[in-house]
Amino acid sequence: MGLFDRLKRGLQKTKEVMRTDVRDLFKAGEILDDQKIEEFEARLIKTDMGVAPASEICEEIRKKHGGRTVVLDDIEETVKEKLRSLLEGEGDTKWDIADPLSPLKKNPNGLTVILVAGVNGVGKTTSIAKLANLLLKQNKTVVLAAGDTFRAAAVEQLTMWANRLGCEIVTRPDGTDPASVAYSGCESALESGADYLIIDTAGRLQTHANLMEELEKIKRVISKKVPEAPHESLLVLDATTGQNGVSQAEHFTKAIECSGLILAKLDGTARGGVTVAIRQKMGIPVKYVGVGEQIDDLELFNSQGFVDALFE
Repeated sequence: MGLFDRLKRGLQKTKEVMRTDVRDLFKAGEILDDQKIEEFEARLIKTDMGVAPASEICEEIRKKHGGRTVVLDDIEETVKEKLRSLLEGEGDTKWDIADPLSPLKKNPNGLTVILVAGVNGVGKTTSIAKLANLLLKQNKTVVLAAGDTFRAAAVEQLTMWANRLGCEIVTRPDGTDPASVAYSGCESALESGADYLIIDTAGRLQTHANLMEELEKIKRVISKKVPEAPHESLLVLDATTGQNGVSQAEHFTKAIECSGLILAKLDGTARGGVTVAIRQKMGIPVKYVGVGEQIDDLELFNSQGFVDALFE
């Protein structure tokens, strides 16, 4: 199954709103009135994209098609164009679709450090393994640092992936200060001349202030060892997460200045609209999507393909 087909499958719920509701609500040949547009707005909000993006989409429909005879294909295209613009943001550097590493900021002076965070159960450890695999396939050398020291299973899982992928991993005994693991990871990666260091962190609820302070400490420690690091602070978000995903993005960004999202678990139960809400409210782009359980199932996010998958 190709990426486009996997996206279509993963976004099935949102697709039911986007394509099906457009065709159910707006009847070809009728005059488009405010009541229909408002009803469509209410349905858009149910995709978890939030009030503001839904309002912007419907305002675009109203401006271009309100009071006119409904042409379904034209309304559909207006929705697609607005969705793409909301996902891409203003002034963004366009990624090279042919280069899977193009979304990642790189350190021109040596080691690139990637800090990965997220709440429990979002697929963070697996996403790290997939990202490491992506880097290795581009002939980059990678070191992993197992900073989730309070959950033995997390260290074991990441170690298993490191062994399978054939990359170095830095671990410390259970209960070790995660910041010290991050520091040791920097030391090891610098000594070996690695291209990338990926640091795992403990899964945590975004409302736990002490754990968020621990993340801030990790970030400070990294920057002392590698100036301007971390170069990427990626938040792993479960694609089935609703508006709570916005809260996660807000709290994690306060702690580590999130530079991008990895949208994991993109399966048939996902709504996917929360990515629009986070992009619109906070300006954080989706950089990668997890579209399956296999190690190769991490793909560069493409707003064009994402939106097209909602209507095909």
